[in-house]
Amino acid sequence: MLEPVQESQSLKAPINNAQIRYRSLSAAELLEGQGQSPPSDQDRMKRTRQEPLSDKIYRFRGVILVVSVPLLLISFVVFLMPRVPSDGRVSLSSHSSSRKTSPDRRSKSYAVIFDAGSSGSRVHVYCFDENLDLVPIGKELELFKQKKPGLSAYASNPQEAADSLQLLLQDAESVVPSALHHKTPVRVGATAGLRALEGDTSDRILQAVRDFLEDKSSLKFKPDWVTVLDGSQEGAFQWVTINYLLGKLGKKYSKTVGVVDLGGGSVQMAYAISEKDAAKSPKPAPGEDSYVKELFLKGTKYFLYVHSYLHYGLLAARAEILKAEGPENPCILNGYHGSYKYGGAKYEASAKNSGSSYKECRRTVIKALKVNESCTHMKCTFGGVWNGGGGDGQKKLFVASFFFDRAAEAGFVDSKQPVAILKPADFQEEAQRACELSLEDAKNTYPHVEADNLPYLCLDLTYQYSLLVDGFAIGPWQDITLVKQVKYGDALVEAAWPLGSAIEAQIISPQGSMNSYTCNSESDFIVAHRKRTALYVTQQVNAAY
Repeated sequence: MLEPVQESQSLKAPINNAQIRYRSLSAAELLEGQGQSPPSDQDRMKRTRQEPLSDKIYRFRGVILVVSVPLLLISFVVFLMPRVPSDGRVSLSSHSSSRKTSPDRRSKSYAVIFDAGSSGSRVHVYCFDENLDLVPIGKELELFKQKKPGLSAYASNPQEAADSLQLLLQDAESVVPSALHHKTPVRVGATAGLRALEGDTSDRILQAVRDFLEDKSSLKFKPDWVTVLDGSQEGAFQWVTINYLLGKLGKKYSKTVGVVDLGGGSVQMAYAISEKDAAKSPKPAPGEDSYVKELFLKGTKYFLYVHSYLHYGLLAARAEILKAEGPENPCILNGYHGSYKYGGAKYEASAKNSGSSYKECRRTVIKALKVNESCTHMKCTFGGVWNGGGGDGQKKLFVASFFFDRAAEAGFVDSKQPVAILKPADFQEEAQRACELSLEDAKNTYPHVEADNLPYLCLDLTYQYSLLVDGFAIGPWQDITLVKQVKYGDALVEAAWPLGSAIEAQIISPQGSMNSYTCNSESDFIVAHRKRTALYVTQQVNAAY
């Protein structure tokens, strides 16, 4: 029953717009109107105990809603948060060797990468956890095996080139759990050795390798995963590899390190530059790669200057230096008369009657490097190539591959140590020493240099010094880090481009091609990193460490 509310001292209701407001009488008032006494507190408690649960929930629905909504929101946020390593980082590289979760219990994925280089073929097998951190394969963080010669040595027999990978494939498959074979990508990246072959020779070799993997391998394979890497890819992969292992990814470009990778057929330089310098980069000529690649890694956008110099890897450079001088060359050790084969061609390689000379050899090397070729850009390295502008990303240089190998063989770097800090002048000093020797004396002085390389020791060391100082304009007394392996946690990992390719294989969908790694926009990497939330971090998370 509803009745008008009378205006009185004890009960007043505001009147708006001349309307009368009504209210429902309470249970006590209804009972009083019927001549009954209102219920006591004891009666009310008894009635409450008998009230159904659904009525109680309805009666306290406001309180329940206020409490439950924040709890639900908190639970939802916790559910969406990526799991992080115990050191508190969400990263591409975590250097914590002890974690709460045993590596054997974490989700694992593998990648098998063949490096088909000019001097030999190598296979790398990596195992990653769900955060894309490397985890051990047995006692090591990677399987690494190599075999000589490289695929380019089988130019006349493509099938033999493919079969040369058989033992390496068996080694790789033996460490990948059989249950994961069908999920594990196998890729073959050929480098400058195959790029230098004439005609369709490289295509026939690659097709033979594709047929070989299709027939012999139980790993996940697609034909376009066997390819010749262009130089910019190789350089970018190498830059990612070293900065990943050093824990630099996700930091400002000025905190990263630059890389010079001296292979057999080509040499790559890669380092991060500022956005301002990237905007000034010259436009590439038709058919040439862009000087700058945009990479989005660990929540940070990098402008990566990268250039590959074909024909200026150590083995290819020998041919260029021999061509620059003629039949007798001042870089060849006294007492050697022979020929040098590279890329299907043969070059006369004989010492002058007076023997080798560092001074004359360097003059010949500078001629082969084309250091004085006209520069149409703001500043060039050699051969008229833009140098990237320099800057903080180039101040700390890691030089890899043949730089380390030759220094270790010559004995001025300890081959048992994975890294060595020295100066370009150290290569000059050793070159001057080697160039004074005859071939016979060099055998005793350099017992660790292979017989096939010994006649070219003066040439190799002089070239390495000139490449750094005359080619890349690095100061003779600037510290550089020679690197063969990088410490990652408690283990050592090869400082080679295949790790960068393996990271791409994990980030990008396995259906993607190797060519999708470097891109001119953020989109590819942003999408890929969002699919792997452990890799996509905000600037606030980066700033925390």
